[in-house]
Amino acid sequence: MIQRPRRLRGNAALRKMVRETRVDKSSLIYPLFVREGSGIREEILTMPGQYRYSIDRMPEKLEQLKNAGIDKVILFGIPDEKDEVGSGAYAENGVIQKALREARKQFGSDLYLITDVCMCEYTSHGHCGVLCGLEVDNDPTLELLARTALSHVQSGADMVAPSDMMDGRVLAIRNKLDAYRFTGTPIMSYAVKYASGFYGPFREAAGSAPAFGDRKTYQMDYHNRKEGIKEALTDVEEGADIVIVKPALAYQDIIREVADLVEVPVAAYSVSGEYSMVKAGAQLGFVEEEKMIAEMAVGAFRAGASVYITYFAEEVAGLMDLGVIG
Repeated sequence: MIQRPRRLRGNAALRKMVRETRVDKSSLIYPLFVREGSGIREEILTMPGQYRYSIDRMPEKLEQLKNAGIDKVILFGIPDEKDEVGSGAYAENGVIQKALREARKQFGSDLYLITDVCMCEYTSHGHCGVLCGLEVDNDPTLELLARTALSHVQSGADMVAPSDMMDGRVLAIRNKLDAYRFTGTPIMSYAVKYASGFYGPFREAAGSAPAFGDRKTYQMDYHNRKEGIKEALTDVEEGADIVIVKPALAYQDIIREVADLVEVPVAAYSVSGEYSMVKAGAQLGFVEEEKMIAEMAVGAFRAGASVYITYFAEEVAGLMDLGVIG
């Protein structure tokens, strides 16, 4: 008699014991928006429950995250002034540089501080590099990105994360950091970043929407799978220590393929649009928020991610405490 394969049965403790996908809080990174000014905790209209913090109020959120067991944040800066070349990105007293120094002063080494390295929040035109006419000029942008990364590390960043998608920027940053003896500072590259409709809420949050055109000339066409693999392999060759696939929800096939091919950890970035969809659906009573948060997180890790960047980091940590995830 042929025995049919049987699905594992048993109580909740047994099912948890034999889970194939396991995650923990150390794998979570929370994105945090920091702006100029003082006394500011400003809710982001398109991202209910997310806020822009002035540097003096930022420690309140960092303490909250630390208490939830989340010790890694990625900082996004919102300057008061912008110009054609995004000089606020690499200024000694730029918003991120000041935020890093304050976070170090308040928390020492208790928090792992990562910084987004890009120009779009700082340029008056909203594009991710300097312009030549109406096009982003790749090569002159590389030096500014490298200067930005260096200034972040000199101000206290533990890791830098270039998100601009310029060709060669990982190597440019690696060479710059090494030249200043920051050889041990890792680079987490936005290696596979698609031109996506899921970014809309972020652009409102950071004030980084392009003033004209779009970013399809340097971000990736979401029809392309092989291009994503090529980008990831190129960034690893240039010195990336972690590669990001972004967005996460619609790109789990890419997460899986990249994770199978590269010899470095893969991070999945669950972006602003994913967050806002869940929040909006839950507010309308159409979906169960906690269940969706749990499935999205586990799905990213099951696909092959080692790191999960998410605005739901605190909620995910809470679900881990309850044993729903883990």
